[in-house]
Amino acid sequence: MRIFEVLGDKKRFLPLLLLGDEQESMIDRYLDRGRLYVLEDGAVKGVCVVTREGNGVLELKNLAVDPAFQRQGCGRRLVEFVKRGGAGRGSVLLVGTGDSPGTLSFYKKCGFAPSHVVKDFFTGCYDHPIFEEGRQLRDMIYLKMELEEGAP
Repeated sequence: MRIFEVLGDKKRFLPLLLLGDEQESMIDRYLDRGRLYVLEDGAVKGVCVVTREGNGVLELKNLAVDPAFQRQGCGRRLVEFVKRGGAGRGSVLLVGTGDSPGTLSFYKKCGFAPSHVVKDFFTGCYDHPIFEEGRQLRDMIYLKMELEEGAP
C-alpha cells in the first residue's frame, strides 16, 4: 500500500471525489488549491484533498473510498497519513461533514472532536438536496483535531 500526491490532472480522480462531495462545482472550489492524495494497493482505493486555510490550519476537504474497498481501513489510513504530517505542517486539522451519524462516528473514532457548525451550508451552497443515510443534509458540522506540535 502506498499513498502519494497527485500533481497534475487531478480531475482524472473525479469519479472518486464525487463520492465525497457530489457536486463538481463544489470540488472545483478547492481541488486546484488543495493537495490530492491517492491510496493505492494494487488498485486506487481512496483519495483525499487537503487545503491550507492559514494560521496552521489544514482542512480535509474531501475523503472518499471506492465502495468495493470501504470498511477495510482505507479512510482511516488516509486520515492517519494527513495526521502524521503527510500533507504538510499544521497545528489543527479540520473536517466538515453533514449531520450523518455514520460519518460523524468515523471521524470521532479517528480522533476528531466537535468544533463548530455552519448553518444551512448544504441547502445554500448546493444546487440540489444532498441526502446521506436517509436524511437531508442542511448544516455543515465541523470537527477538529489538534496536531502534535512539531509534526512534519
